[in-house]
Amino acid sequence: MKYDEAVKQLEQIIQHIEREEMDIDDLSENIKKAQSLIKLCKDKLTKAEESIKQVMAES
Repeated sequence: MKYDEAVKQLEQIIQHIEREEMDIDDLSENIKKAQSLIKLCKDKLTKAEESIKQVMAES
């Protein structure tokens, strides 16, 4: 999954939570999904940062 897609899904989950559009079962599932998406985003950002540092060090 691409970073942008993960962020969009997170934004949708947040909107549904803020609007109280979920029952408790859906809320629990969506919180777990949000946690996975956040981890994915953090991992991608960390990898990008490492790549940028490597490129800068080679310059």
